[in-house]
Amino acid sequence: MKLNTNSNAYIIIYSTILVIIVAFLLAFVSSSLRDRQEANVKLDQEKQVLNSLNLRDKGDEEAHALYEKIVKFDEARNLYECTLENGEMKYVFPMKGMGLWGGISGFVALDADMNTVYGAYFNHESETAGLGAEIKDSQAWQEKFIGKKVFDPEGNVALSVVKNVERPEYQVDCVTGATLTSNGVSDMLQKSFSQYAQSFKDELWKIIEEDRRQPNAEGEYNE
Repeated sequence: MKLNTNSNAYIIIYSTILVIIVAFLLAFVSSSLRDRQEANVKLDQEKQVLNSLNLRDKGDEEAHALYEKIVKFDEARNLYECTLENGEMKYVFPMKGMGLWGGISGFVALDADMNTVYGAYFNHESETAGLGAEIKDSQAWQEKFIGKKVFDPEGNVALSVVKNVERPEYQVDCVTGATLTSNGVSDMLQKSFSQYAQSFKDELWKIIEEDRRQPNAEGEYNE
């Protein structure tokens, strides 16, 4: 009996079989690549943490080995404790926010005082190339955060990204032509560090009180 390839039944059966075969192949490929995809995502995150520690441009194997050696994730406080090869202690804080067109994220490394920025790295999902995307692509802009303070003497989160810098110890110039994305980074810093401050408030207040007792560049005390 000859099949009628123009009949509705034939078209429906053919389409159903084709869909099942394609779905099976896609599921098989996805399952086969899942472990590799997860490993790549993990490695990318490891590199981002290292970037915030000013340990950039490492090959995959070198980056992973270095990460395993110096970085430890503190699940209770949701931060990374990092002991550099020179013995210095740093804390890396992960954070997420919203830019102009989509999600943004970042890792900010602080010195042992948990107040002075040691390094920063930011990422984005869909910001405009040459403008908002500069939060990721411009190492020079990220390096502007180095040495800034996160908390003011009253314990408020003062680290921010602004158009006109009036408090250089806390503020960073926004990315040229990307005010809204820069505002997103600033909001992310404010909200994230406020949340972290609540998580270990007592520890931070001890640090802030110690900082109050230290003389400034003019030899004067903050108190």
